Amino acid sequence: MTVCWKKNSHYEKGAAADAAAPLFFGREGAAVKIRLHCEERGKGLPLVLLHGNGEDSTYFSSQIEEFSRRYHVMAVDTRGHGKSPRGDGPFTLERFAEDLKDFLDERGIRETALLGFSDGGNIALLFALRYPSYVSRLVLNGANLYPSGLKKTVLLPIQLDWALTGALSPVSRRAALRHEFLGLMVREPKIRPDELKKIQVPALVIAGTDDMIKEKHTGMIASKLPGGQLALIEGDHFVAKNNSREFNRTVMEFLEG
Repeated sequence: MTVCWKKNSHYEKGAAADAAAPLFFGREGAAVKIRLHCEERGKGLPLVLLHGNGEDSTYFSSQIEEFSRRYHVMAVDTRGHGKSPRGDGPFTLERFAEDLKDFLDERGIRETALLGFSDGGNIALLFALRYPSYVSRLVLNGANLYPSGLKKTVLLPIQLDWALTGALSPVSRRAALRHEFLGLMVREPKIRPDELKKIQVPALVIAGTDDMIKEKHTGMIASKLPGGQLALIEGDHFVAKNNSREFNRTVMEFLEG
């Protein structure tokens, strides 16, 4: 669950994209703006990359270049992030998981490896629980099962910011947007540890040695996954960007194993 707010932030770009986004008919039969933007490169077995909260597919620039030498890499902008539209209705991790299924179905992809970072890892978990036949391998970087999996020093400021932006939302569109994004971290995910036994595919759980996720929580996720492996990489929550060489090597060894 990445906290990454910037000038010209990604969530504003996603909201602005709504007006020009193409329509397609979802599984409920209603016209909805949920065609997701994707950076696509390489050939081979599919590998989908899911970024964190408030970011977009550019977070994985080092991974796209490396992994596309062996895989068909698709780095997706989540709904309301980057160049993907926000659309209407709920803005939740579970809905993002449904968007991912629509994305794969539209391309005729019935099995893929998933690599998710932070909230992207949480989306990957929810997707694997709901649609296990679609997932061949799972890489979870900095994921958590519930908000208290974050260190208190990280979670408390997020909770305070969420409360403040909630109070300002009626008079500030910017505060309302920020409140919606922060809500993904304050209120979600809600995954029970014993649910992880349903995920039978090989799974690599990665975190930084100084991650914002509690190390005990990360270890628990790995231990509850039947095919789980744990890897701690020198660095913070953003090891894929800040220690990309070690991160990429660890992931490739897992994918090729």
